[in-house]
Amino acid sequence: MKAMILEALGEVKPDHAPLRLVQHPEPILLPGEVLLRVTRCGVCHTELDEIEGRTPPPRLPVILGHQVVGTIMESGGLPPGTQRQAAGLQMGQRVGVAWIASACGGCQYCLSGQENLCPGFKATGRDLNGGYAEYMTVRADFVHPIPDAISDSEAAPLLCAGAVGYRALKLTNLHDGQSLGLMGFGGSNHIVLKTAKYKYPASKIFVFSRNPQEREFASSLGAAWAGVIDGVPPEELDALIDTTPVWSPDLEALKRLKPGGRLVINAIRKEETDKEVLLKLDYASQLWMEKEIKSVANVTRADVHEFLELAAAANIRPEVQEYDLQDANQALLELKQGKIHGAKVLHISGQ
Repeated sequence: MKAMILEALGEVKPDHAPLRLVQHPEPILLPGEVLLRVTRCGVCHTELDEIEGRTPPPRLPVILGHQVVGTIMESGGLPPGTQRQAAGLQMGQRVGVAWIASACGGCQYCLSGQENLCPGFKATGRDLNGGYAEYMTVRADFVHPIPDAISDSEAAPLLCAGAVGYRALKLTNLHDGQSLGLMGFGGSNHIVLKTAKYKYPASKIFVFSRNPQEREFASSLGAAWAGVIDGVPPEELDALIDTTPVWSPDLEALKRLKPGGRLVINAIRKEETDKEVLLKLDYASQLWMEKEIKSVANVTRADVHEFLELAAAANIRPEVQEYDLQDANQALLELKQGKIHGAKVLHISGQ
C-alpha cells in the first residue's frame, strides 16, 4: 500500500520534507481489530508538533494521521470483553478513527468515563500507525460510525478538531446567554463557533486572532466581534477557549474574563521560548475574583460519538481544503505557515 512515513524527527520547512511516500506492507489484522480502507485523513497541528519534537516522541518509523475516515474491509473478530462500542459494525461501513486509539479499560479514569486520562492511553498516528496511508488497522471498539449526512471530507476534521473543540466547550460550563471568547481561529475554533451558536443561540461569541483573514472568516460565521489578540471586546466574557501554542494570549484572555470566568486551554503544548511571559502574570487583574484555568487533555470516545451526532443534527460542517496523499508535506508546511482557512484533509481514495 502507499503510505507517507515519518522516519526521523526534524523541522518542517520548504527545503525539508519530513514525510516520505513509500510502498509499505499492508497492516496485519489482529483479534479485536478491523482493517480500514482509508478514504480521507485530516492534517492536524499536532502532527507538526510530533514531527518537530514538541510532544511525547512517536514510535519511529510511524505513519501519522489521527483524523481518519475509512470503510471496514475485514474484521479480526471481537474477543470476549470487547466493549459495546464495537457492536453492530458491518463490512463496508464508514467509520472514523480519532486520536484515542486505545485505553486500558480498567483504571479509575476509564471506569469513570475519563479514558482520556488513562495512563495506558495510546494515540493514533503516534503510538501506532495512523491514516496517512491507504489502509490501517485499529481496535474495533475504538472506531466511530459516521452519520450518513456527513461526507468523508467533512467528517475527518470533526474527529479531532471538532471533537476536542466540543470537549473544550463542555469544559467551559457555559450556559445559554453567557458570552464566549475564542482565542485563535484555526481548524478547531471555527468548528467551536458553529457548535456554540447551535447549543447556545442566545450567547455572543467574540474571536481574537492576529490574522486579518481569520477575523474576517469569524465574522462571516456569525461572531459578534472579531479583533486582534490583545483587543478589547465590547463586554467581559464568561468563558474563553484558547487554541494558540504560546502563553501570551492567555494573559490577555484572563484580563477579559468576568469574575468567576473560566479559561480553557485547548492546546497539546505551549512554546518553551514563550514561558517567560508567565512571569508577567498579574494576580490582581488576571487571577483575582475566582477566575479559573482549565486544560484539555485528549478526547474520550464519548466526546467523538456525541459530537458526530450533534454535527449531523445541527448541520455543522467544517470548511476544508483537500490534498492528495503525496502532498502531505505541502499541507503540513502551509499549516505551519499559517495558510489556514478551515481544515486540511488528505484525499486518499473514494469520491
